[in-house]
Amino acid sequence: MDPDGQQLGIKPLPEALAIARQLDLDLVEVAPLANPPVCRIMDYGKFKFDAAQKARESRRKTVSVGIKEMKYRPKIGPGDFDTKTRQVRKFLNDGHKVKVTIMFRGREVFHPELGKKILDRVAEHVDGTARVESEPRLDGRNMVMVLAPDKRAKQSAAARAAHDDHPDAGPATRTQNETGLGAGSPAAGPGAAEASGAPAVAADPAGEGR
Repeated sequence: MDPDGQQLGIKPLPEALAIARQLDLDLVEVAPLANPPVCRIMDYGKFKFDAAQKARESRRKTVSVGIKEMKYRPKIGPGDFDTKTRQVRKFLNDGHKVKVTIMFRGREVFHPELGKKILDRVAEHVDGTARVESEPRLDGRNMVMVLAPDKRAKQSAAARAAHDDHPDAGPATRTQNETGLGAGSPAAGPGAAEASGAPAVAADPAGEGR
């Protein structure tokens, strides 16, 4: 094949090399297992450079999904807890699993319930984003829990958020007619006095009272 991919037909090797030299290019075997083998005239240096660029771009676009770790202390303050938990949520949203580790110091290891309480708070804060893949357990002087992204939970949370943004309409408010204050209500008609029990007074057609 020539540099544009056009077939040149079956050529003896010396003739194919001569054609490549005339174009100041290389003769590269691209399908050695074919019968006969297929060669292409090209700039081999440029070909290798373009292939390396494509491979680099492909690696850049590939998301590396692994296990991230976030460490807490049993006596962690509210500010640090919120900061670390926001990062945990970010890891989960990026598709990573997260290993949450409680580090005990000294005699804190004799109070694992403190670490369990922290892990339960973390799981509660990421509810709707993740699920607990590995329940809290002691690992030496640490307590660990593994969280994994949960697509179903995220979809359910999104549905709940949409429902909260557009709740169903509540009971309709009473109209003026229903409250008896409208112009078309019975109180405004000729029979209002009868309905209220007051004596009715007939109008004088001649306009003269007697």
